[in-house]
Amino acid sequence: MKKTALAVSLGLACLTPLNTYATTYLSAKAMVDVNSGKLIKSPLISIDNGQITAVQSNKQPNLKDGDKHIQLPELTLLPGLMDMHVHLTSDPTVPRSERIGQSIPRKAIKAAHFAEKTLYAGFTTLRNLGAEGYSVIAVRDGINAGDIVGPRIWAAGPSLGVTGGHCDNNRLPPEMKYTAEGVADGPWAVRAKVRENIKYGANAIKFCATGGVFSKGTKVGIQQYSQDEMNAIVDEAHLRGLTVAAHAHGTSGIKAAIVAGVDSVEHVSFVDDEAIKLAKKHGTWFSMDIYNTEYTLAFGEQNGVAEENLNKERQVSKKQRDSFSRAVKAGVNMVFGTDAAIYPHGDNAKQFSRMVEFGMTPLQALQSATINSAKLLKADNQLGQIKNGFLADIIAVKGNPLENIAVLEDVQFVMKDGKVFK
Repeated sequence: MKKTALAVSLGLACLTPLNTYATTYLSAKAMVDVNSGKLIKSPLISIDNGQITAVQSNKQPNLKDGDKHIQLPELTLLPGLMDMHVHLTSDPTVPRSERIGQSIPRKAIKAAHFAEKTLYAGFTTLRNLGAEGYSVIAVRDGINAGDIVGPRIWAAGPSLGVTGGHCDNNRLPPEMKYTAEGVADGPWAVRAKVRENIKYGANAIKFCATGGVFSKGTKVGIQQYSQDEMNAIVDEAHLRGLTVAAHAHGTSGIKAAIVAGVDSVEHVSFVDDEAIKLAKKHGTWFSMDIYNTEYTLAFGEQNGVAEENLNKERQVSKKQRDSFSRAVKAGVNMVFGTDAAIYPHGDNAKQFSRMVEFGMTPLQALQSATINSAKLLKADNQLGQIKNGFLADIIAVKGNPLENIAVLEDVQFVMKDGKVFK
């Protein structure tokens, strides 16, 4: 069976699967309708050429020669999960001082390994927000070509950032004269950098609006790009049909990014009422990684994380979770984004229980990783639901995630484009 070809144009994906079996039928104990929040008993899903052609219940398939019937009588079906913020090239167990010495080909191999691991964890779609040397774009293209196994990926190239900012590399001495490849200063320079990302295959754009936790010498809450620069980045990306993500911990950077028209704000640690009102007014999506702080504070020191970065994590963690609760209560658009790479890839689903703990219902948490993420990617007519006409990205778990969201941490079955991977 051939894998789906994913052609990238204007930031969107041509998601028509290639010919496979005549018909595949998939039945299970139950299915979650993530749109209505209903649990449907005894579903029967019909799949042709990687696309869902019928969703029924309490039916038996009429099998013809060549048809397949996959039976999961003890499991509950859900759409494939989606994580809108990962970094597949990074391994949290490798100290950052060692990562500096890793080549781009080595990072691409890491990314391929972690992509496969994440797919087996039930995440059939990812958005990779920044990687050196266009390495994850190469991995994405390899997955689409059938060379390797992994989720479908929306991939940014090198993250845009100011000189000396969070998306630069400040760990080398000045005589090395090193500048990260995504650095650009000034409105026309950032436009050129967006164009360069697109030239080499990016189908998403990411920039750093504020300082960050894991960079050297940056203050988490301090704005970096000016309003004019952010406006230019977003305008250029939107001209070419790409969505834009802004890394922003600090309040002024969050607001400036929203005003600039970004599609999503990442982290959103220090939010205030005005920022929440702006997000609701503009329809901006918040992507808030509220699990990884636990891993960093528990294992960061033994993984070689510097004390400067651990201190910044301590400053951010509670504030970010408080901001998450406020945003949920206010009804801000929310997607599922974990910043996987700060903690081990494949553990992405551990964030669901924290989202529920800090204010979401299980259904809201599940929607953030399905229909909401599909809307952010502008692919909500093909991804994010088990529905007639949608791609057959389907997972299965034991139990009912609407009652216990933690069951998503142990995915038993993974199908992408109608092909079973687990």
